[in-house]
Amino acid sequence: MIIHGAEVVLANGVKKTDIRIENGKILGFGKNLSPRAGEETLDCTGLTVFPGLIDMHVHLRDPGFEYKEDIESGSRAAVKGGFTQICCMPNTKPVTDNKVTVTYIRARAAQVGLCKIHPIGAITEGQEGKNLAAIGAMKAAGAVALSEDGKSVENTGLMANAIRYAADFGLKCLCHCEDASLVDGGVVHEGYYATLTGLKGSLRAAEDILIAREICLAESLGLPVHICHVSTYSGVQLIREAKARGVQVTAETCPHYFILTDAAIADFDTNTKVNPPLREERDRLAVIEGLRDGTIDCIVTDHAPHHADDKNVEYNYAAFGISGLETSFALSYTALVRSGILTPEALAKKMSTAAAKILGLEGGVIEAGAPADLTIADLNEAWTIDPASFESKGKNTPFAGREVFGRVKYTVADGEVKYPFAR
Repeated sequence: MIIHGAEVVLANGVKKTDIRIENGKILGFGKNLSPRAGEETLDCTGLTVFPGLIDMHVHLRDPGFEYKEDIESGSRAAVKGGFTQICCMPNTKPVTDNKVTVTYIRARAAQVGLCKIHPIGAITEGQEGKNLAAIGAMKAAGAVALSEDGKSVENTGLMANAIRYAADFGLKCLCHCEDASLVDGGVVHEGYYATLTGLKGSLRAAEDILIAREICLAESLGLPVHICHVSTYSGVQLIREAKARGVQVTAETCPHYFILTDAAIADFDTNTKVNPPLREERDRLAVIEGLRDGTIDCIVTDHAPHHADDKNVEYNYAAFGISGLETSFALSYTALVRSGILTPEALAKKMSTAAAKILGLEGGVIEAGAPADLTIADLNEAWTIDPASFESKGKNTPFAGREVFGRVKYTVADGEVKYPFAR
């Protein structure tokens, strides 16, 4: 295949060039390449080619909660959103804490055949925080990282051992930072809007204390950790200072933390209920600055699809989470690139290259010999987010009705067009 006529986002800038693909790899580049026998040409005039997007923080709910999402619906949502690789969290039923569940996820993903799906194994058995899970067996079966996402490992000694064992197998711990005793049933950020609504608030310190702990462990052990979904100004500063000292810490955030604030909870829309919670303008601006200056390495969705029944209840009882795979690219492009905060190549790094580097995945770059994983978008097309059109079973988004720019037109994985879907 030849990708013709597009602007291509390379590591060192945006260049107009054709891309030749052969056997699932990028063969080379050139101006106005002529098709060889058997080659097809995909006319992408007026479009922009990014490295295939990689989301290292997704909840696919499968096995066990398929009424919320399954591997097929999640894969369809991913490629519609431009993602060629996604990494799924272990809070399934049964918990992904063993080689059997890891093997099932990989086999089902291959059967669906849309995007590459990499399982993330649990840190502890059953995510109960008592005994380490079978880390080596999960790695052998194809797990790419470990996480207890949805909760933190409360026992610091156990967490230190997890970081050690993970490193022994070439894995990293992706840390959900939340002191449950400080959260104490809080469902929103503790501030003006918690008082206004009467909803129980959660302190920034609940997140920051665990960020600080994981940084201390990484520094003492001389081993890497990754901080999930950073939402506080103080957490950003902790990570910035740790990086300046040479600590092996990486971090991620989500579009809702650099676009929304806790003002969004004022009308009790349960689609604004996330964990960690939406915070104040000071936090939002700090997250943006963290993305701009490299403190925060990547943008993830924390895609958390839910059945309508899980959200259509009182705020206190609603499930946490946003369905984000189909909106993340456009939201990020609109908020960060069109506003001049990031360049297109910086966005590519945040949404693809960094995740590949952190987890040791193939891809994340457009260069000769790399997998032909490409996200091709019309950056000038405006569209309105409509959850009714989602491929995901989860329609839960606070961004319904928002106009955004950047429509994914083609998603190419290993040289094959996966989106638009074959008819």
